[in-house]
Order: sequence, then structure tokens, then C-alpha cells
Amino acid sequence: MSTLDQLTADLTTAMKARDSVRTNTIRQAIGAVRAEAKAGPVEKDLSEDEVLKVLSREVKKRRDSAQIYTDAGADERAAIETAEADLFETYLPARLSDDDLAALVASVIADTGATSMRDMGGVMKEATARAGASADGKKLSTLVRAALA
Repeated sequence: MSTLDQLTADLTTAMKARDSVRTNTIRQAIGAVRAEAKAGPVEKDLSEDEVLKVLSREVKKRRDSAQIYTDAGADERAAIETAEADLFETYLPARLSDDDLAALVASVIADTGATSMRDMGGVMKEATARAGASADGKKLSTLVRAALA
């Protein structure tokens, strides 16, 4: 079952259970995926990876918003944003651990023959392709930078 199908099935379940918070959050996720599909001159069907990227982006938006709300002292709103991000993350594959990420970076550097910071773009492109949606881009970038420095 695809992630979008799972979201739709979970939406139906949440609606039947009269869980308004979960219903609204899943609707936001489905809306973000559909908006991405309609973006551009022609509507397209999103692949599973594209759907996961949209959900990852939504998680990041909510984490950033939660931090802003926390800094502003709006803890209730920050808690809502965090809960939404947590719910979205249940549909994403498990994140790679720091050790797995470091091993991936070492493997990519060895395979590409990268030796300096000039090669960072190629290493990042290959590492991101191998890791897919299961890697945090900021951590990946930090590890690549450290390895190539």
C-alpha cells in the first residue's frame, strides 16, 4: 500500500473515530501531497519517493514553526506543531542512525574518489540519492564537510 493510500485509509479511520486533531493533520498531509502533484503546468502522479519528500518537507516546516513558537513563548502552539510533525513522521521511513550515515558518507567518498571540498557537490548528490528520505540533509552535509576537510 502506498503512503498516499495509507494516509487516505487513516483519514477515514480518524473520521470514524471522531478524532478531529488526527483528521485535520492527515488532511493537511494529503493536501500538501496533492498541491505538489498539481504544481507546475501539468498535473502529475507523484512517485512514492516524491510523496515521502513532501512529507519530509512538511515535518521540517512544522519543526521550524515549533521552534519559532517556543522562542516566542507560545508553548501551546509549539506543542501542536510538534504533534503534527510527529504524526507525519509515522509515515516516513526510519531515519538513518549517525553511524549508518557516517558509513554511507565514507562509502560514497570511496566510490566517487572525492578528495577535496571541490567534490562536495557530487558526494552530496550521490549520498542523498542512496539515502533517499531516510537521511537528514543537514547532518549529511556536516558529515561530508568533515570527511572532505
